[in-house]
Amino acid sequence: MGARNVLLAVNIVGGIAVLGSYAWGVATHPAPGAALWGAVPASWRSWYGLSMIPAALGYIVFATYLLFRVDPAATRLAFGLPYAALLVPFLLILVPSALWMPLTLRFAETGGQGLWWAIRIGLWTTAVGSVLAGIAVATLEPRVATAHWVAAVIGTVFFFFQTGILDAILWVATFPGPR
Repeated sequence: MGARNVLLAVNIVGGIAVLGSYAWGVATHPAPGAALWGAVPASWRSWYGLSMIPAALGYIVFATYLLFRVDPAATRLAFGLPYAALLVPFLLILVPSALWMPLTLRFAETGGQGLWWAIRIGLWTTAVGSVLAGIAVATLEPRVATAHWVAAVIGTVFFFFQTGILDAILWVATFPGPR
């Protein structure tokens, strides 16, 4: 199995895990929104929620660029890393993203220092993954499909704003800690 197929499988399985964890959270917890928003000010929530749309679209744009537009054999990332190194940012993004809602809902029910740290570390890990994805897209050589590459770079910016600024900084700072 080539690197492209591995990354495609990771994105399919990881995407299903992320969306499945969200569906599970909504289906098994009455009004999960209150637990998930924590102390994020109500006045920020609509903007926060709206930013999820360009972030999700940004992920789709940069992932499709990396998965379908570049040649894995010819592509080099920052520091001369091979295409297969893209596995790292994708895993850093998808694994903690799939765990966020179950961990957060469990924390809302039970509290606990360990869960609180697991949630925070997961959000910070996702932010690191989004930075690495942005660096990978911005620095890869050779660049092909220039318009798609530009859109992919912009997509990583939107994705980082959501995962790095809103989630890893704002949400963590405002979400109440252990009881």
